[in-house]
Amino acid sequence: MLRAKHLWRLHIGIRKTYPEYSSLWCPVSTCTESGHLMIAETDAAYIAGLFDGEGSIHFKRGIEKKKKHNGKPGYRLSNSMRINMEITMTDESVLVWVHEVLGVGTLRPKNVKGKRKDGTKYLQQWKWRATFRDAYYVCLLIWPFAHVKLEKINKIMEYYSDKKIMNANIINLEEYRTR
Repeated sequence: MLRAKHLWRLHIGIRKTYPEYSSLWCPVSTCTESGHLMIAETDAAYIAGLFDGEGSIHFKRGIEKKKKHNGKPGYRLSNSMRINMEITMTDESVLVWVHEVLGVGTLRPKNVKGKRKDGTKYLQQWKWRATFRDAYYVCLLIWPFAHVKLEKINKIMEYYSDKKIMNANIINLEEYRTR
C-alpha cells in the first residue's frame, strides 16, 4: 500500500521521497566492500522482471576513434568495450523508483520526434541507463531472477570476473602495466 502511495506521488509530480515510510527509499544496508546499496530480494526480482520486459543490454567490443592525449593533434584508434544497460518507458514514476532503489545510473527524458498516424503526439519517454561498473553491479543484483536477458547478463559478469576489485574500482593489473 505504501508503494502505491509513493508511486502515485511521483506520478503526479511530487519528487520528494519519504525514507521514514518504506525500505524502497532507504535500502536496508550498504555493502562495505563495494559501497553500493543492498536492496530487498523482492525489489531485485521486480527490477529483473521489469528489465526482462522493457530493458536492453549492449555489450560490444570494437575499434573507436578517440582524441590523442596530452593535447596532441589528431586521433588514435582504440580497441574499446561498450557495456550499457537501459530501460525505456513512458511511466516516469517507475523509473524514478528503479533509479532510487538501485542508486546507480542516470534517468533522463528521451527525445521523441514525429506523430502517430492519427496526428497525435507520442507520449514522453524516459530512459534509465547504467554503464560499465554500474551495469555490472545491477547484473549481480538481478542475475538470480532474470530469464530473457540472462545470456547478456552472463557476458557482463564473465567480463568483470577476471578483473581485480579494489576500493570499488575494477582494475586489471596486467593491462595497466602494458600501457
